[in-house]
Amino acid sequence: MTGQDAEEKRAEAPPDDAYRPSMLFLAVITVVSAAADLASKGWAKAALSGADKGRPKSIEVIKDHFDFIYTLNPGGAWSFLRSLPENLRRPFFLFVSSAAIVFIVSVYRRIHRDQWAMRWGLPLALGGAVGNLVDRIRYGSVIDFIDFYVIRNGREIHWPTFNVADIAIVAGVLLMALDTFLSRKTRGGLGEPMPPAEPLTASPAPPSPLPPPGEA
Repeated sequence: MTGQDAEEKRAEAPPDDAYRPSMLFLAVITVVSAAADLASKGWAKAALSGADKGRPKSIEVIKDHFDFIYTLNPGGAWSFLRSLPENLRRPFFLFVSSAAIVFIVSVYRRIHRDQWAMRWGLPLALGGAVGNLVDRIRYGSVIDFIDFYVIRNGREIHWPTFNVADIAIVAGVLLMALDTFLSRKTRGGLGEPMPPAEPLTASPAPPSPLPPPGEA
């Protein structure tokens, strides 16, 4: 190997202190958030499914504002594609959830040391996606049980019922948005520091030509 080849090989090699995001951290946060979601759904199914005196069971947490009530949502957020036939809807959401999981893992592997918001946001979103994916595999629908609403003019206005997985996904997306905002201010690219601005200095004046002999 020539000296030039060795120099090129050293230039192409990653630095010794190159950052590699912890896959253990990704796994732990994902498992914890997915487990919290599935455990809460298991509780909701056991405590709230069925009817009580002909009405759906519910637990009032904050009067006229916040209840726990068991529902099955075959669609996406805000009941998106709820009316789609089952033989189309279920494969669609299984594919979308699986693709989201692969995408999140691939992005996580490329984050940089200073991207703390992205480092937390991606595992939270992944845990939520896994929790809802497990529901779709088991039931073909997602268990929702958190119900916020207000009463105006005697009418209840409800926010779409959601679950712990949705909370994890929203928190993850907000953290990723925060990382994007911070990146615009401090980085030129994904985790790459912006080069420092060069100071504006006046160009030096060219040296005066020497006078020809005899004119000095």
